[in-house]
Amino acid sequence: MPTLVFLPHEQICPEGKTIQVEPGITICDAALQNGIPIEHACEKSCACTTCHVHVRLGLEALEDATEDEEDYLDKAWGLDTDSRLSCQALVTDADLTIEIPKYTINLVSENH
Repeated sequence: MPTLVFLPHEQICPEGKTIQVEPGITICDAALQNGIPIEHACEKSCACTTCHVHVRLGLEALEDATEDEEDYLDKAWGLDTDSRLSCQALVTDADLTIEIPKYTINLVSENH
């Protein structure tokens, strides 16, 4: 079972969290199922960037982003070379270290 390490995020996951998940789940679903309330305004349909994450370790083990994902990533706040939409990135057998960006382009948070 791969291990996902979520680095601390001031509001979403202040202490950080380490979880084990089955391969084939998206990073977003893994987070949500383990109490990490990552935003996903488009309901995980690859139509926004609110679930944008940085895969700090293990990025090379993920399948390449699709053209649709790349197009949306171009709009993400804080985009860098290890950026992915967590609703599209499927976990493989590799361990991952994930950082949730401090901001999203979502004007209204889902968690009021």
